[in-house]
Amino acid sequence: MMTAFPHLTPRFRMLIVSVAIAGSLFGGTAYAETFSSAYTSTAQKDCRANATICTGIDGLIVLVREDDLRRTVSIGRTAKQAEKEPAANHWFGPFNSTTNTLEWRRDGAGKPFATIQRWYIADNDDTDKDGRPRSAQMLVVTRLPPGAVCHVAYVDVKANTNANEMARDAADRLAKTFDCAKDKVSVVGNSGRATVLGLAR
Repeated sequence: MMTAFPHLTPRFRMLIVSVAIAGSLFGGTAYAETFSSAYTSTAQKDCRANATICTGIDGLIVLVREDDLRRTVSIGRTAKQAEKEPAANHWFGPFNSTTNTLEWRRDGAGKPFATIQRWYIADNDDTDKDGRPRSAQMLVVTRLPPGAVCHVAYVDVKANTNANEMARDAADRLAKTFDCAKDKVSVVGNSGRATVLGLAR
Protein backbone atom coordinates (compact mmCIF):
# COMPACT_ATOMS: atom_id res chain seq x y z
CA MET A 1 0.00 0.00 0.00
CA MET A 2 2.97 2.33 0.35
CA THR A 3 4.00 2.27 -3.30
CA ALA A 4 3.70 5.43 -5.40
CA PHE A 5 0.36 6.34 -7.02
CA PRO A 6 1.21 8.06 -10.33
CA HIS A 7 -2.48 8.72 -11.04
CA LEU A 8 -2.75 11.17 -8.12
CA THR A 9 -2.33 14.11 -10.48
CA PRO A 10 -4.97 16.62 -9.28
CA ARG A 11 -3.70 18.28 -6.15
CA PHE A 12 -6.88 17.74 -4.24
CA ARG A 13 -7.62 14.17 -5.30
CA MET A 14 -7.15 11.55 -2.62
CA LEU A 15 -7.45 7.82 -2.67
CA ILE A 16 -9.45 6.93 0.42
CA VAL A 17 -9.12 3.47 1.82
CA SER A 18 -11.02 2.68 4.98
CA VAL A 19 -9.37 0.18 7.24
CA ALA A 20 -11.24 -0.90 10.36
CA ILE A 21 -8.65 -1.76 12.99
CA ALA A 22 -10.81 -2.18 16.06
CA GLY A 23 -14.31 -2.34 14.69
CA SER A 24 -14.90 -6.08 14.73
CA LEU A 25 -18.09 -7.47 16.18
CA PHE A 26 -17.84 -9.87 19.07
CA GLY A 27 -20.78 -11.11 21.09
CA GLY A 28 -22.99 -8.45 19.53
CA THR A 29 -20.76 -5.59 20.77
CA ALA A 30 -18.59 -3.47 18.48
CA TYR A 31 -15.42 -1.72 19.60
CA ALA A 32 -15.86 2.02 19.16
CA GLU A 33 -12.58 3.12 17.59
CA THR A 34 -12.00 2.72 13.87
CA PHE A 35 -9.21 4.13 11.75
CA SER A 36 -8.85 4.82 8.05
CA SER A 37 -6.21 5.93 5.58
CA ALA A 38 -6.14 8.67 2.97
CA TYR A 39 -3.36 9.18 0.45
CA THR A 40 -1.93 12.35 -1.09
CA SER A 41 0.98 12.99 -3.42
CA THR A 42 4.28 14.79 -2.85
CA ALA A 43 5.34 14.42 -6.49
CA GLN A 44 6.74 17.59 -8.01
CA LYS A 45 3.85 17.93 -10.46
CA ASP A 46 1.35 17.94 -7.57
CA CYS A 47 3.15 20.57 -5.49
CA ARG A 48 4.10 24.21 -5.78
CA ALA A 49 6.78 26.69 -4.71
CA ASN A 50 9.64 24.79 -6.33
CA ALA A 51 8.04 21.47 -5.38
CA THR A 52 8.32 22.10 -1.65
CA ILE A 53 4.70 22.78 -0.64
CA CYS A 54 2.21 19.98 -1.24
CA THR A 55 -1.48 19.73 -0.40
CA GLY A 56 -2.40 17.42 2.46
CA ILE A 57 -5.82 16.85 4.01
CA ASP A 58 -7.96 18.73 6.53
CA GLY A 59 -6.28 22.05 5.69
CA LEU A 60 -2.75 20.75 6.33
CA ILE A 61 0.16 21.26 3.94
CA VAL A 62 3.29 19.16 3.51
CA LEU A 63 6.64 20.94 3.43
CA VAL A 64 9.33 18.96 1.61
CA ARG A 65 12.88 20.24 1.75
CA GLU A 66 16.11 18.77 0.40
CA ASP A 67 19.67 19.83 1.12
CA ASP A 68 22.80 17.93 0.09
CA LEU A 69 20.67 14.94 -1.03
CA ARG A 70 19.07 14.72 2.41
CA ARG A 71 15.34 15.27 2.76
CA THR A 72 13.06 16.51 5.52
CA VAL A 73 9.27 16.35 5.51
CA SER A 74 7.17 18.46 7.86
CA ILE A 75 3.49 19.34 8.13
CA GLY A 76 1.50 22.33 9.33
CA ARG A 77 -1.37 24.67 8.56
CA THR A 78 1.09 26.95 6.75
CA ALA A 79 4.61 26.57 5.41
CA LYS A 80 5.87 28.92 8.12
CA GLN A 81 4.34 26.75 10.83
CA ALA A 82 5.69 23.56 9.25
CA GLU A 83 9.19 25.07 9.19
CA LYS A 84 9.08 25.46 12.99
CA GLU A 85 8.08 21.86 13.72
CA PRO A 86 10.63 19.32 14.99
CA ALA A 87 10.09 17.24 11.85
CA ALA A 88 11.51 20.06 9.73
CA ASN A 89 14.87 19.52 11.43
CA HIS A 90 14.77 15.74 11.66
CA TRP A 91 17.21 14.54 9.03
CA PHE A 92 19.05 11.29 8.45
CA GLY A 93 22.83 11.14 8.16
CA PRO A 94 23.12 9.16 4.91
CA PHE A 95 21.74 10.44 1.62
CA ASN A 96 18.02 9.74 1.43
CA SER A 97 14.78 10.26 -0.45
CA THR A 98 11.10 9.40 -0.10
CA THR A 99 8.31 7.96 -2.20
CA ASN A 100 5.77 10.39 -3.59
CA THR A 101 2.90 8.85 -1.62
CA LEU A 102 2.00 10.07 1.85
CA GLU A 103 -0.44 7.97 3.89
CA TRP A 104 -2.58 9.84 6.41
CA ARG A 105 -4.06 7.95 9.36
CA ARG A 106 -7.45 9.28 10.45
CA ASP A 107 -9.64 8.63 13.47
CA GLY A 108 -13.31 7.75 13.47
CA ALA A 109 -14.23 11.40 13.02
CA GLY A 110 -12.03 11.65 9.94
CA LYS A 111 -9.38 13.81 11.61
CA PRO A 112 -5.79 13.03 10.60
CA PHE A 113 -3.42 12.32 13.49
CA ALA A 114 -0.38 10.72 11.84
CA THR A 115 1.32 10.13 8.51
CA ILE A 116 3.32 7.21 7.15
CA GLN A 117 5.89 7.55 4.38
CA ARG A 118 8.47 5.24 2.85
CA TRP A 119 12.06 6.47 2.94
CA TYR A 120 15.08 5.22 1.01
CA ILE A 121 18.31 5.57 2.96
CA ALA A 122 21.64 5.12 1.19
CA ASP A 123 23.78 2.32 2.64
CA ASN A 124 27.42 3.11 1.94
CA ASP A 125 28.40 -0.35 3.16
CA ASP A 126 26.23 -2.06 0.53
CA THR A 127 27.20 -0.96 -2.98
CA ASP A 128 26.34 -2.20 -6.46
CA LYS A 129 28.83 -3.27 -9.13
CA ASP A 130 29.42 0.38 -10.02
CA GLY A 131 30.19 1.33 -6.44
CA ARG A 132 26.93 3.18 -5.83
CA PRO A 133 25.23 2.64 -2.48
CA ARG A 134 22.03 0.63 -2.47
CA SER A 135 19.07 1.94 -0.52
CA ALA A 136 17.54 0.44 2.62
CA GLN A 137 13.80 1.07 2.97
CA MET A 138 12.09 2.30 6.13
CA LEU A 139 8.57 3.45 6.96
CA VAL A 140 8.45 6.63 9.05
CA VAL A 141 5.46 7.35 11.30
CA THR A 142 5.00 11.07 12.05
CA ARG A 143 2.52 12.58 14.52
CA LEU A 144 0.34 15.56 13.55
CA PRO A 145 -1.24 18.53 15.39
CA PRO A 146 -2.62 19.27 17.91
CA GLY A 147 0.82 19.29 19.41
CA ALA A 148 4.16 19.14 17.68
CA VAL A 149 4.92 17.34 14.42
CA CYS A 150 7.74 14.81 14.79
CA HIS A 151 8.85 11.27 14.03
CA VAL A 152 7.24 8.66 16.26
CA ALA A 153 8.28 5.25 14.95
CA TYR A 154 10.40 3.52 12.32
CA VAL A 155 9.64 0.19 10.65
CA ASP A 156 12.33 -1.62 8.66
CA VAL A 157 10.70 -2.83 5.44
CA LYS A 158 13.08 -5.67 4.67
CA ALA A 159 13.16 -7.01 8.23
CA ASN A 160 9.36 -7.16 8.57
CA THR A 161 7.11 -8.88 6.04
CA ASN A 162 4.05 -6.96 7.26
CA ALA A 163 5.78 -3.58 7.56
CA ASN A 164 2.83 -1.53 6.27
CA GLU A 165 0.41 -3.02 8.79
CA MET A 166 2.95 -2.56 11.58
CA ALA A 167 3.42 1.10 10.70
CA ARG A 168 -0.34 1.70 10.74
CA ASP A 169 -0.67 -0.05 14.09
CA ALA A 170 2.19 2.03 15.51
CA ALA A 171 0.54 5.22 14.26
CA ASP A 172 -2.82 4.26 15.73
CA ARG A 173 -1.35 3.29 19.12
CA LEU A 174 1.42 5.81 19.63
CA ALA A 175 1.01 9.02 17.66
CA LYS A 176 -1.65 10.87 19.63
CA THR A 177 0.07 10.50 23.00
CA PHE A 178 3.65 10.85 21.77
CA ASP A 179 5.54 13.76 23.38
CA CYS A 180 8.00 15.16 20.86
CA ALA A 181 9.99 16.91 23.60
CA LYS A 182 10.42 13.86 25.83
CA ASP A 183 9.75 10.61 24.00
CA LYS A 184 12.22 8.79 21.77
CA VAL A 185 11.45 7.36 18.36
CA SER A 186 10.56 3.66 18.57
CA VAL A 187 11.79 0.91 16.27
CA VAL A 188 8.70 -1.22 15.71
CA GLY A 189 9.12 -4.89 14.89
CA ASN A 190 12.45 -6.35 13.85
CA SER A 191 15.34 -3.95 13.47
CA GLY A 192 17.26 -4.02 10.22
CA ARG A 193 19.80 -2.09 8.21
CA ALA A 194 17.35 0.73 7.42
CA THR A 195 16.48 1.42 11.06
CA VAL A 196 20.16 1.23 12.04
CA LEU A 197 20.97 3.85 9.41
CA GLY A 198 17.92 5.90 10.39
CA LEU A 199 18.96 6.13 14.03
CA ALA A 200 22.60 6.94 13.23
CA ARG A 201 23.25 10.69 13.18
